[in-house]
Amino acid sequence: MRWIDMHCDTVSEALKRGENIERNNLCADVERLLQSGARAQFFACFVNAAEYGYGNKSIPESRVWDEAYRKVLEMTESVQKAESGRFRIAVKPEQICRDGDALSGILAVEEGGILNGRPERLDELYNRGVRLLTLTWNYKNCIGSPNSREQAVMEQGLSRFGFCVLEQMNSLGMIIDVSHLSDAGFRDCIARSSAPVVASHSNARALCRHPRNLSDRMLRVLGEKGGVAGVNFYSPFLRERGKAELSDIARHIRRMVRFAGEEGVALGSDFDGFAPADCPAGLSGVTDMEKIWAALEKEGFTQRQIEMIAWDNAKRIINDVWR
Repeated sequence: MRWIDMHCDTVSEALKRGENIERNNLCADVERLLQSGARAQFFACFVNAAEYGYGNKSIPESRVWDEAYRKVLEMTESVQKAESGRFRIAVKPEQICRDGDALSGILAVEEGGILNGRPERLDELYNRGVRLLTLTWNYKNCIGSPNSREQAVMEQGLSRFGFCVLEQMNSLGMIIDVSHLSDAGFRDCIARSSAPVVASHSNARALCRHPRNLSDRMLRVLGEKGGVAGVNFYSPFLRERGKAELSDIARHIRRMVRFAGEEGVALGSDFDGFAPADCPAGLSGVTDMEKIWAALEKEGFTQRQIEMIAWDNAKRIINDVWR
């Protein structure tokens, strides 16, 4: 079955290990993605600001974000260098591969703080092929506040610059990603974006009470505005205790479809964004994706519904947002 995954951290993890995205020992690489039926993979260029001194009072915060921005540019270059006959970066909807001859790589950035209050950086990222931006990670930044177990933080919405970023991304045709964002920030995006937004790798909060997941109400309004939530395979986002099962992925998708609708759920694996031990039992990487289709069938999903989750819904977002 052909499929699109809206989030993995393979690029940043491979760079740390001195490996590449064409072939490696991680959860995903180009070779195995193709073998498993993937047609497009969103590759997140992820930076953890703490690695550049975030929170260290002796280091100016602006310098932290500038260093992180340079690292993201390095990552985009590493993906571009990997282009080949079987791996092509897609920047327009018609460039998404539909057959099994090649994989479409889609550049994304996970941590909007790298903009550091400079809108011209968003233009540069777009010109480099970036087509999705996750507005926050786990720290407050120039755009807004992250998800948190502290209600006061969850009620902090977008900054003035954050609203400008929404408008600029809408104008460019870049996908706005609200995964990791505070609840108030999520509401701001839903209210102000003129294009559908995504939660590229988030689950159902009703089934696992983690602030990274979406409440039923959030799922409903996301779906009503034409957005999509990508189910995350990280065990602590699937169940509150212990190692998750494949059935937990299916249960979350069922709940997400119930509130976001059949057109509102896709895949957002988060592969290589967490330790392999935190994958659900029986799932070690992209080569096991067939097991997910089987789990969905067992949950009662029809073949057509599975195809929508695997391919159609993510492709629709690309068609709706990209220019």
